[in-house]
Amino acid sequence: MEYKDILTAAKYSTEKMQKINLFETRNFFCDIYCLEPGQEQKVHAHHTEDKIYLVLEGSGEFIVDDESIELGENKTVFAPAGSNHGVRNRSESRLRLLVFMTPNPNFSS
Repeated sequence: MEYKDILTAAKYSTEKMQKINLFETRNFFCDIYCLEPGQEQKVHAHHTEDKIYLVLEGSGEFIVDDESIELGENKTVFAPAGSNHGVRNRSESRLRLLVFMTPNPNFSS
């Protein structure tokens, strides 16, 4: 059985948002995204993959298509395949997210 400690896995950089892979198969991946204040994941789209963001620490502005919402700890956001989505840390604190995507785009044919 594989397991990870999401507190010790988190890594931050003042240069850019960090993505740390926890688990990955052909069918999905699970990452931790770590954003310092002012950092963002630019709005983008995945044509065939669904994404879920879960806020572990801090708060962020989540964008899905024409909507945006500020969410804090223990809140989750769904970005369906084809949607334009991203996240911004507009707070003065760190933002840590657990992110799931399926199917895994790293194994797309």
